[in-house]
Amino acid sequence: MPIHRISALAVAGLMTIGVVAAFAQDAFVAPATPEEAVAMRQDLMKTNGMTLRGAANLTGPEAVAAMQTLLTDYTNMPALFPEGSIVGDSEALPAIWENWDAFAAIIDTGRTAAESGLAAAEGGDAAGYAAALKAIGGTCGQCHQQFRS
Repeated sequence: MPIHRISALAVAGLMTIGVVAAFAQDAFVAPATPEEAVAMRQDLMKTNGMTLRGAANLTGPEAVAAMQTLLTDYTNMPALFPEGSIVGDSEALPAIWENWDAFAAIIDTGRTAAESGLAAAEGGDAAGYAAALKAIGGTCGQCHQQFRS
């Protein structure tokens, strides 16, 4: 087999892996049990905290990736709080389900800020990106004050 054909097959294989990886990364599977919900939301919150800690210093593709992570997490967050998921080492308060609309509104504000931040990061708008980070951080504090023990 000629070398150019081997190279073409190798490139095609790598592209296929990249496409599959992109779809796998975007695939969200809701938790099946309350214990899984707690573990998934704790992991998500840790990821968001780490992302936010370093995000102010990011630019270009790194800023875009940070905002995409936050947007994905805020989009998936409501599914991580199924009713009855105060088990194990959960710090969620019953107030979440008693005041679901207020809880969901905070998440919606974070998702909207992440959408704005993503657009700002993609457009190189440092001020818009910084404003989105501030808004997202505000939703974290607001939610934790009202809905976390």
